[in-house]
Amino acid sequence: MTVTAVAPSPDWPEDALRLNAVCPYYTMFPLDFPLQQLAATPDATRVLDPFCGRGTTLYAARLAGLPSVGIDINPVAAAIAQAKLVQITPGAVVRLARQIFDGGTRGDVPEGEFWQWCYESETLRELVTLREYLLETTTPTAAMLRAILLGILHGPRNKNLPSYLSNQMPRTYASKPAYAVTFWKKRAMEPVRVPVLEVIERRASRLLNAAPLAHGGRVYLGDSVETLSGLRQRFDLVVTSPPYYGMRTYVADQWLRSWFVGGPPEVPYGTHGQIARQPNQEAFTQALAEVWAATARRCYQGARLAIRFGALPSARTNPEEMLLVSLKEAKAGWVVKEVRPAGVPPKRTRQAEQFGKAGSAIDEIDVVAELVGLPH
Repeated sequence: MTVTAVAPSPDWPEDALRLNAVCPYYTMFPLDFPLQQLAATPDATRVLDPFCGRGTTLYAARLAGLPSVGIDINPVAAAIAQAKLVQITPGAVVRLARQIFDGGTRGDVPEGEFWQWCYESETLRELVTLREYLLETTTPTAAMLRAILLGILHGPRNKNLPSYLSNQMPRTYASKPAYAVTFWKKRAMEPVRVPVLEVIERRASRLLNAAPLAHGGRVYLGDSVETLSGLRQRFDLVVTSPPYYGMRTYVADQWLRSWFVGGPPEVPYGTHGQIARQPNQEAFTQALAEVWAATARRCYQGARLAIRFGALPSARTNPEEMLLVSLKEAKAGWVVKEVRPAGVPPKRTRQAEQFGKAGSAIDEIDVVAELVGLPH
């Protein structure tokens, strides 16, 4: 299968790109990055992202007419990315939500001051009912409804029709309970009734009416090395962005979305399972090397690997050197063909808003390698 060169995202109709923004997530790079890699690899047949985050690479593959596979250790990321691969109409999403409500209330409503201030009681009851049903359902329609709900779970309150279900809160991350309650109380900002089905209907129509044709693929929730060892497919293009060194807040900053996909109703501060849990640069580099080696074992000779990488300023490290060392230590046949600066990431696309609090961001880099010797 051969595809023609892919145009940068500005040439795509805005409506066709909306599904890619179904829900924010920290591991976001611009859609142009994977589209450029697809354009540079016109003979690609299947695309892989072993750190898929919210699935931007997968959506680029969809635009290019290619199947793709994504892997991520975070349940929130996997849930968002899965929606990028399914073909669902707005009507099907709304019918499923209405069917869930028609089945009666389900689940236990979380207790505590945060929940009383974050959501109006009837809105929270509807949200819990949807959550309980979706925890048990894995259909494509359920995957899309889940991702839409993750995207509207919290965000700013607007003056017109509501776009989000919560009291005033950032869209990109969930405020910690104590801070949020203090904020709301100080401003006497009580939650208002938001009919969940109405917001779902508006959001589904906006995201899906012009969504491009899906071309298959799958998202795996789990460790990349373990997951790759169990795959049978082979890939000729890999486009990815590992967690930046020093970034350890993926779980805590997405705690409310983590609750919706089955996590606890409080902030989990651990980093279990994340590659960022590594105690030092050497261990982090070795963990990356293991992923590059596992990736090579699932790739064809001549496969292209494109990586965007960076680091938190507080990490005091050279991300280019770290990434190049990881490819060398992989001993997997990856030969670096190009290293170029990607510039300082704009705040809205950085892997974490902490960049804004830690001084000037470190320039991101793009590294492109080719598999010239299949690993033994």
